This record gives sequence, structure tokens and C-alpha cells, in this order.
Amino acid sequence: MSAEPILAGAPWLTAGGTARVLQLLNADGEEARVVGGTVRNALLGLPPGDMDIATTALPEEVVRRAKSAGIKCVPTGIDHGTLTLVIDGAPYEVTTLREDTETFGRKAKVAFGRDWVKDAERRDFTMNGLSVDANGVVYDYVGGIADARARRVRFIGAPDQRIAEDYLRILRFFRIHAAFGAGAPDRDGTLACIRGRAGLATLSAERVRMEMLKLLVAQGASAAALAMVDAGLLQAMIGGVAYAGPLTAMIAIEQELRLPPSATRRLAALSVAVTEDAKRVATRLRLSNAEAKALDSMGHRWWRFAAMDEARARRLLYRLGPERYHDRVLLAWARSGGDAKSSRWRELAGLPQRWTAPKFPLRAADFIARGMAEGPSLGHVLTLAEDAWLAADFPLEEAALAAIADQATARATREKN
Repeated sequence: MSAEPILAGAPWLTAGGTARVLQLLNADGEEARVVGGTVRNALLGLPPGDMDIATTALPEEVVRRAKSAGIKCVPTGIDHGTLTLVIDGAPYEVTTLREDTETFGRKAKVAFGRDWVKDAERRDFTMNGLSVDANGVVYDYVGGIADARARRVRFIGAPDQRIAEDYLRILRFFRIHAAFGAGAPDRDGTLACIRGRAGLATLSAERVRMEMLKLLVAQGASAAALAMVDAGLLQAMIGGVAYAGPLTAMIAIEQELRLPPSATRRLAALSVAVTEDAKRVATRLRLSNAEAKALDSMGHRWWRFAAMDEARARRLLYRLGPERYHDRVLLAWARSGGDAKSSRWRELAGLPQRWTAPKFPLRAADFIARGMAEGPSLGHVLTLAEDAWLAADFPLEEAALAAIADQATARATREKN
């Protein structure tokens, strides 16, 4: 065990809501510390993120103190000793120290306690097992300081046991490594993940989705995904073939274009070659409707961009809209095997920035005036006219529009008769 004042004076610890919560709970024989990812991030020079606080005080005592101080208290996980204190609109999750009495994933049975060592030992990775008190003293019972400084992600204790407690830790191992690790993933941890991979089938789609999307936008997403492919783990997550190469290319393209990471775009690069893949992945990960539609759109005939000129690209931009068009171009680019600096692909991707599709200028009234009756035939002639307008490269002159309307009306009439 080590205790070092290495975060003494940290602004997020000495002022604001965190300091207020610690002062509230550090009294009358009770102790509170900030735990987990916040401490890890501080050691790595990253923003603290969500604030998690552990305390020796029982939940009812936390509630009593919060009420006395006029602080809003929400029982977000009261059965597991977790409450959320809200100060100036910001949430601070407070959990009573605990130790597992039975372990089976999210339904583990816990007993409240006062032992900081046991609380640390029940966590997943050494760099997540750290705690810091109000004075900035970091307590390390599991070797987390050294691992954080080395950016080494290791399970606490026996990796097989940690994984058996919750098989989501297989995904978390690679996700935390992608976000905070360096070099190859820890060998002992990787081998334990391989041995425990059958347990992945027991996880809910929602939990897998959450970890997968977080992994895909992490700084080391490409290397972590490749490590999972090599370990035979990623295929089980997406229910099919994993394409590590296109994922690496998509990340390079996003960086070249200075785009923020997109989990949905990267998921498409990793798992979608055709629309059937998109449907499978959306079901396997239980994606939101918006995510599923985006994936399906990207997978639809993306390969046509390989030989697409700008005129055809404009027509597709008109049909898809800027966002869908852009994502499909980037998927085609990533799957083309081309250079992330390709000027041709950059021009296709940048089309929405330099050209705005006009609105289709013809209306139902234009065809009613030409003798078309209202009903299905009117919708059909509008479709014919719009197709002809696109093929003519979006003309807006009255004479050109009148000719398109006349031709569409004549064709619709012939087809009806």
C-alpha cells in the first residue's frame, strides 16, 4: 500500500461541489474519498470526468447529511449503496464502501463495510482502484499508480476471477486500454479474456453497445480492435466478420479531415460491407433507430463511389442529404484502400461544403394545369419529372422546366393508357 500527496491542491478537489461533498461526509468518524476514473485521469493529466465518491457512511446517513445541508439527493442505486448528490446542477455519485458477497455481473450481492482495501480490490483494473482524499493524498492498494504512469491496463488480482464476476470486463479491458493504455494489451489479461470469451454471450446487447461505441472513439481504437480480432473476440461482438483495415483507414481519414471521431461511422467501417451487415449489427448491438438508419445508409452501394464523377455525386447528395452523403463517401473511401490524403476522395467528401442542392422547383399544380388528375398518377408524374430534372443537372430556367414537365406528363399518360 502507498499513500502519496501527489494531487494536493488539484483545483477540482479543493473547490466547488467535490470539496463540498467531501467536507459534508468527512465528519463524525466517517471518511470520504474520490475514487476510480477521476483519480486515474488526474494522474494522466486528463479532465477529471464524472465524479465518483466513496464513503464509510451508510446510505441513510448520506441522505440525512445531504438533507441537513440542503443538498438534493437522488437514490440512483440505493440497493447497492449509491446515491447522487446534485450541487449547482452537477451530479456527484456517492457510494458506501462495499465488498461482494456473491458475484454475478451487475446483480452481484454486496455488503457495506469500512475497509478501503477491500473496496479497491473488488474493482476491475489497477488504475481504476485508486482513491484520493480531500488533502490530495492518493491511496494505492493494488499497484495502480505505477500502472497508470506506465499506461498499463491490468486486472486487479486474478484476471480470470475478475472476468467471471462480470464478462463485460472483457470488453472493458480493451476499451480502457484503447483510451488510456500504451503498447500491446497486457498478456495475462488478454489470455484471460480469450479463456472467458464464452461468457460474452450472456451479456445484454445494451451493455455491449455502450462499451463498443466508447471503444471505437478512443484514441487507441484501431490497435485495440485489431488485438480483439487477433484474439477471436470481436467477431462475437458484432456477429460477423470484423474489418480492422477499413476501421484503421476511417480513423486516418477523420484525422486528415479534422473531423471529430464518429462511433457510428467507425462501426460501419469495422462491420458493414453490405446493408445486410448493417441490419445484423443493429440487431446484435440493439442500436438506436438513428444509429441503425445511419449504418444502413452507409452500407447501401457505397462501392459506386469508386467510379463516380461529380455530376453523379451531386445527384446522390440531393437524394441523401449532406450528412448521409458524407458518411457514405467516407465509408467508400475507407474501404477503397486509398490514401487518406487522396485529392479525389477529398473532393467527393467536400462536395456538401462547396455545393448546395437546390429544391425541386416543379409542383403538383404544374401537372394539374397539364391535365393530370389528383391521386397516385400525380405522384408518379412528379417522380418522373424529378428524375429527369436530376439527369439534366438541376436546371432552373423556365423553358427547361416546362420541357421536363411536358415530357413527364406525356410519359405518365402513355404508361397509364
